[in-house]
Amino acid sequence: MIRRLTMTLTPLALSLGLAGCLNLAPDYQRPALPVPAALPEASAAAPAALPGWRELVRDERLRQVLNRALAQSRDLRVAVLNVERSRAQLRITDADRWPALSVGVTGQRAPNSSGNETNTFTGGLQLASYELDLFGRLRNNSDAASATLLSNAAAARSARLSLVTATATAWLTLAADEEQLRLAQRTLATRDETLRLVRLQADVGAASELDLRGVQTLSAQARATVAQLQRQRDADLNALNLLVGESLPPELLPGSMAATDAHWLADVPAFASSDLLLGRPDLMQAEQSLVAANANIGAARAALFPAITLSGSYGVASDSLSGLIHDGITASTISGSVLLSIFDAGRRQANVKVAEVNRDIAVAQYEKAVQTAFSEAATALQGQAQWRAQVQAQSGLLEAERERYRLTKLKYDVGAASQLDYLDIERSLASAEQALVQVRLGELLNRLSLYKALGGEERGTPLSAEAPASAAEPS
Repeated sequence: MIRRLTMTLTPLALSLGLAGCLNLAPDYQRPALPVPAALPEASAAAPAALPGWRELVRDERLRQVLNRALAQSRDLRVAVLNVERSRAQLRITDADRWPALSVGVTGQRAPNSSGNETNTFTGGLQLASYELDLFGRLRNNSDAASATLLSNAAAARSARLSLVTATATAWLTLAADEEQLRLAQRTLATRDETLRLVRLQADVGAASELDLRGVQTLSAQARATVAQLQRQRDADLNALNLLVGESLPPELLPGSMAATDAHWLADVPAFASSDLLLGRPDLMQAEQSLVAANANIGAARAALFPAITLSGSYGVASDSLSGLIHDGITASTISGSVLLSIFDAGRRQANVKVAEVNRDIAVAQYEKAVQTAFSEAATALQGQAQWRAQVQAQSGLLEAERERYRLTKLKYDVGAASQLDYLDIERSLASAEQALVQVRLGELLNRLSLYKALGGEERGTPLSAEAPASAAEPS
């Protein structure tokens, strides 16, 4: 019995050893980066490690908002489920490389050589159909599925980074809306008070009808601005609630930007080498898609060669069911087949061509993703110093306008300046205040853009197939 079992299993063991001994996939080579070797405006001594978003965000309210968004985002949930589906698909693809054994009992009634009807029952292990992967078709399918898993894992990390930056952007934008609305409401109150005084002056003949109409126009303009900013604030609040997945309580909404904006976000360190951009999750996703396309070429090429399959069984045979247990005889079978398609109207060659073109498309998409990443990082890096200089200049302009407003009001109160001069400086001051809010918001959003462009806390070394589970975990 042992000899029979050895004779039966030896071909199966040899087939397992030969499986995958030839790989027809092209050797994978990462394409050269189609961008300059160094990023502009970056210090070579800057650290490559970027802070996590909890270190980047200094405001506790914003941290809580981001935690809620990460916990409730449907898009992020779909990305994570895509990873789980890819992991299961990889297990299915890997299982195709191994023989599938089953245990069972079969019965047959047929005439023997003498023409008499006889019963034959067999029971034991059965090998239905096992393909010898001599040319690497199954192996390359498995490699492609593994790369797809890693690509989806990187996509989940990219979705997480995008959600963090988008939610923070919406929260800061709402803060700017609140500050601009506060300034507009203050301007409206001033214009209404001025209108009241000028109307009293007009009633006693101390102001002309033209002066009154001019002040009415300014008051109406201020009222329209307040309505416009209220509508914008409400729209941005709804956008923030949509990102978070719920209506935020008032205590988590931002206050005035003017007082605390310098402490909301930490500075983002930058690195000089363009190679480090490869740690961005979207670039890792694009590269793994390229790896999968490369493996698919090997699978398509292997289909040009014969398909070799084995089947067999090992167990006990008897002419009765009870004999399988008591007096059955050992029976084993093994068979193989070699199938080579000699005419398919060029289908297999066309499949190889499709796989090669898909690989070329993946190369182009990867190179485009690299160029996009370099452009985003370069723009954000160059904008760092420029935004800071603009904030400083705008702050200086606002201080000058405030002093000019103070002096003009003193002159207006004693009758040394006309009402037109006073209203003109008031408009200039309001415009300078609104502009500073926009510039401060722009500087903060540029920090977020730089953080995302460099990959944030989601960047890292390229993913490897040896640890898909850890790579796929987005949270």
